[in-house]
Amino acid sequence: MTNRDTSRTGTVNNDHVRALDRAGVFHSWSAQGALQPMVFKGGEGCRLWDYDGRDYLDFSSQLVNTNIGHQHPRVIEAIKAQADELATIAPAHANLARGRAARKILDLAPAGFSKVFFTNAGADANENAIRMARAVTGREKILSAYRSYHGGTGSAIAATGDFRRVPNEFSRGHVRFFNPFLYRSEFWAGNEEEECQRALHHLRRVIECEGPASIAGLLLETIPGTAGVLVPPRGYLKGVRALADEFGIVLILDEVMAGFGRTGKWLALEHFGVVPDLITFAKGVNSGYVPAGGVIINERIASHFDEEMFYGGLTYSGHPLAMAAICATLEVMEQEDVVGNAASIGESVLTPGLERLRDKHDIIGEVRGLGVFHAIELVESRQSRAPLPAAEVARLKQAMIDRGLLPFVVANRIHVVPPCIISPSEARQGLEIIDEALAG
Repeated sequence: MTNRDTSRTGTVNNDHVRALDRAGVFHSWSAQGALQPMVFKGGEGCRLWDYDGRDYLDFSSQLVNTNIGHQHPRVIEAIKAQADELATIAPAHANLARGRAARKILDLAPAGFSKVFFTNAGADANENAIRMARAVTGREKILSAYRSYHGGTGSAIAATGDFRRVPNEFSRGHVRFFNPFLYRSEFWAGNEEEECQRALHHLRRVIECEGPASIAGLLLETIPGTAGVLVPPRGYLKGVRALADEFGIVLILDEVMAGFGRTGKWLALEHFGVVPDLITFAKGVNSGYVPAGGVIINERIASHFDEEMFYGGLTYSGHPLAMAAICATLEVMEQEDVVGNAASIGESVLTPGLERLRDKHDIIGEVRGLGVFHAIELVESRQSRAPLPAAEVARLKQAMIDRGLLPFVVANRIHVVPPCIISPSEARQGLEIIDEALAG
């Protein structure tokens, strides 16, 4: 951890900013009383610094969204240029930045996709994909996995599988199933092939028991992220696609976290040879510099709305500043081979490095992932596989922060999710800090 020049900060320091925050800001997913949020002033690339001169290596990409890192100058300049030309425009009007952003996204999508509906984030992308599936099929139910996170808004949180949905189940017509996760198998599977076959059989039975004619859509994260970076077994997503085809169900793949370089591919679905009907995205499409998300729509579903009204819309859909950020981000990613870097870092540094940590520390039950999208499963013992208690996880998180690493910690897991631009030396530095923290 290095010290930054603080001469620019004047009388502002971490305590001042934190006090201002605590006096007026209501934080998400939190009991408010005991919060002591970290404070940040600036960033560049894979690093952030606070007002007191402390420097951190960002191994979280914030909420796994700053895929091109912090403050990329070309994206910042594109946002400024768009603000000078036209800062905002209603979504009913045509705008050059919006049209260019749609074209660039469609060029990265599988064949057969023809339109993009822009939203403000991933949650409302999933909301509108659900709305499209229901409109096209005339059905209501949406199937989604227990190990999932799809966003904090009405239908998105109801489709989510984790504990946060329970106080928020106001949306109707949601049914959940178990997706595959061999390390904590619900199917008593002994290997990936068994896990895949049994998970698909389970999903078929859920569809049959719920009534196929009542199911509009099947919503899945291509690789569940917040739930633990659960790379599906070979053949699973193709099997889901086959079930959706058999029963006339719209398949929605949620690429909000896994898309746009995170896994070492432009879209995570490329790893599995599967083409859904709708693709939702956000986060990495412009690294969150200006809020943006959307739904990539195949020709069949898009053409349904040529004559039928789509009952959905957002004041800031396709906001020009966000669209300019998308265009610049995707251009930068292509020209600087950011996706290739993510793949290379995963293969040459993160995967072997995490495997060495697993072999060294008994507290690690499993490591898994692709590209710059990995997770470390922390356990009390490898024999019991019981999740490491929350207090111990909190201690490890603080130990990493004290050593200058900003981690992404969920439940009993350390998610290793640095920006896609990270260098080999930075990636190794992050792993060394994790190693030190685990060693105590």
